[in-house]
Amino acid sequence: MISISLKFLAGRYHATPWGRHVNEGAVEWPPSPWRILRALVATWKRTRPDLLQDQVEPILRALAQPPEFVLPPASTGHSRHYMPWFKKGPDDRTLVFDTFVALTRDAQIFLHWPEATLDAAQQERLRQILDNLNTLGRSESWCEASLTTTPSDQNCVTCRPVDGDVPRDHEIVRLLCPDPASAFECAEFTDRSKKKPKRTAPYYEPDWHLCAETLWLHKEKWSDPPGSKWVPYARPRECFKIRTKPRPPMAVSHPCIQVVRYALDSTVLPLVTETLPVAEAARRALMSIHGRLTERNGVRGRSAIFSGKDGQGRPLAGHGHAYYLPTDEDGDGRLDHLTAFARDGFGPDERRAFDRLRKLSTGRSGEESHPLRMLLVGMGTLAEYAPGPLRASKVWVSATPYIATRHAKTRGRNRVDLCSPQARTVFLANDLRSQLQATFPNLPAEQVLIDPVFDDGGAFKIVNRCDRQWRPIQFKRFRRKASDDGGRRLAGAFRLTFPLKQAGPVALGHSSHFGMGLFVPDGGIQT
Repeated sequence: MISISLKFLAGRYHATPWGRHVNEGAVEWPPSPWRILRALVATWKRTRPDLLQDQVEPILRALAQPPEFVLPPASTGHSRHYMPWFKKGPDDRTLVFDTFVALTRDAQIFLHWPEATLDAAQQERLRQILDNLNTLGRSESWCEASLTTTPSDQNCVTCRPVDGDVPRDHEIVRLLCPDPASAFECAEFTDRSKKKPKRTAPYYEPDWHLCAETLWLHKEKWSDPPGSKWVPYARPRECFKIRTKPRPPMAVSHPCIQVVRYALDSTVLPLVTETLPVAEAARRALMSIHGRLTERNGVRGRSAIFSGKDGQGRPLAGHGHAYYLPTDEDGDGRLDHLTAFARDGFGPDERRAFDRLRKLSTGRSGEESHPLRMLLVGMGTLAEYAPGPLRASKVWVSATPYIATRHAKTRGRNRVDLCSPQARTVFLANDLRSQLQATFPNLPAEQVLIDPVFDDGGAFKIVNRCDRQWRPIQFKRFRRKASDDGGRRLAGAFRLTFPLKQAGPVALGHSSHFGMGLFVPDGGIQT
């Protein structure tokens, strides 16, 4: 058995069946054996003239029998363009349809001659000719041909000469094939206009019917080339059906947004002492917007990231939910930015809520005439976007009071003398160290230096980069919920020195998710 594979490098096969006009939109599929043998003769004479006729003719005669085809999945397409015609003038154009078979660039067409045999020398000559075959059909049908073995591709379909009944899912197509009895005879033509037989000296070699040029055949008014015959083939009806492969659902991956940044704007911006009310207002506003966006059947959705509570209303463990961190970044004593941060990331609904937040209602006096407006300036992951209090630093200082997470005992064995400034400082420092260990479990908390920051009178002080000072007692430390007692707990100001640079946020202690206990890089926040 002889097997040949054809691969169309551009993914297109351009060829019009014999006797059809190009504008009919008909396409030859599979390639006709007559065309293939003529292409082999042309390649032989053009690239291997050193091969003698008696060396090549036995090979071509073996391939003159109608082959079987194995066809890959394919479809049809066409392009249309206007060609110069000059029939009605220099600007005259005619519309030309270019119909082609489209297939993947690595798809292969296989031709099999089950009864044909070639010896080793003949196979080598055929392989040399096939290696030089570069087009089949029109010149844009670049191809690659080679001797091969029987394919095993299950997606391919078989097209065979009709032998008996045609299967129901097949149709009959005619392919122009060489007639082994006459294809290699000398070309004898008849001038049909004069009705006199004549011998026409051809200008091609060898002088076979197979080699007759198309222009000469048209001139001699042959309807079909001499030396050819039409062979009916059974071709699957759905050979041009586009078979789509089911695609797995695409997983739309959105970046895990952890940081959302706003600029605050108002006629009168809130003082830094109002950090807690501004942070609470931001949480309320975002939860309200999120609830409206996720409302279904009259039931509003609830965001665990915004609220810090699960579906049953229990506080979440860890610190993966949102921090609301208002900051003064120009040192004038008034809040001008709000940074929302969640280590676990904000989901799509939370991001939509951030996008719709326009202003805050903090309950300040005169807020109706000068509302606190919000301008969204950025979103991103902590790795790519770390502004303001999220920058990395080795030394951090208090921007808001650190509020103890528990009350100091005034009785019993571990009582604290609240009248002693030193005892209060030691209690707050120990509580702060325990919070460092809980918030940064991978950090050796015992290596962090904790230094209290006092004013000249020995009281805790909080200093911004313009050397303005506040005492913790000046800050609003009570939340709006009735059970909150942050204003009755001990509070202080400290400087933290880490062994290595630590990325923010560093927010610790009671109400740390609302801006209390916020530390900023020493030297102030740079926008």
